[in-house]
Amino acid sequence: MAGDSASDRDEVAPFVPPGTGWPGDPADARTPVASTAAEVRELATGAGSLPELTARQSVCRACPRLVEWREDVAVTRRKSFLHERYWGRPIPGWGDPEPSILIVGLAPAAHGGNRTGRVFTGDRSGDFIFASLYRCGLAMQPTSVTAGDGQRLIGVRMAAVVRCAPPDNKPTPQERDTCAPWLTAELEMIAPSLRVIVCLGGFAWQALWPVLGQTGYEVPRPRPAFAHGAEAILRAEDRADVLLLGCYHPSQQNTFTGRVTPDMFDAIFTKARAVSAS
Repeated sequence: MAGDSASDRDEVAPFVPPGTGWPGDPADARTPVASTAAEVRELATGAGSLPELTARQSVCRACPRLVEWREDVAVTRRKSFLHERYWGRPIPGWGDPEPSILIVGLAPAAHGGNRTGRVFTGDRSGDFIFASLYRCGLAMQPTSVTAGDGQRLIGVRMAAVVRCAPPDNKPTPQERDTCAPWLTAELEMIAPSLRVIVCLGGFAWQALWPVLGQTGYEVPRPRPAFAHGAEAILRAEDRADVLLLGCYHPSQQNTFTGRVTPDMFDAIFTKARAVSAS
């Protein structure tokens, strides 16, 4: 563990090397690394399985600004996590490999997923999400504090539109587009079992439409506007219909002001579970 001094912090590795024992690390030293947008497309489409895809997601270095930011955060760290090692790599999708429900967010938090190695884990937003999933019978535990904590999702998978923590929580359009093939490939692989997609926030809602088109779903014209509880039916020729549900992001600004409440979240996930079981 690192100490309190600046010199100690300077010695901290900027990311966890693949295959060195981090709980749930899908990659190892042999996992190919994408360094350009073209290589992201090649490695995403060429992955032969979901485990292989998530391994490749977790070592991507295609966006220089995001790589620099996520690794700088992993070295400097927040004071409250000063003695913890940070993951410092892209956050792969995780959860049920054959989900009926997919939860899609914007990007991992700098001191949440970027620290724990698991999206929506280790911060206040994640606390809100997992508490609701547990109440709705979609998670084994009411909290998720770190990878390897025993949490398991029930019929649910989680992923982010952008896999690296961005400065000010604002990825650029280019970074979003560079990262999109990872989500496209993941969605294609889980499509046979998928019945519901829950989008957390307007950014995820907007960024998902091109991905849906790439995976064979008919994109409504005009596209439905984002709102909490917004719905759209996604249809494709070779698979079952999917219900797209909009959900406010459980940011502290939203939860502290009451814009989104536990009851509102429970209603979204209760509906998602009911539809996925029908």
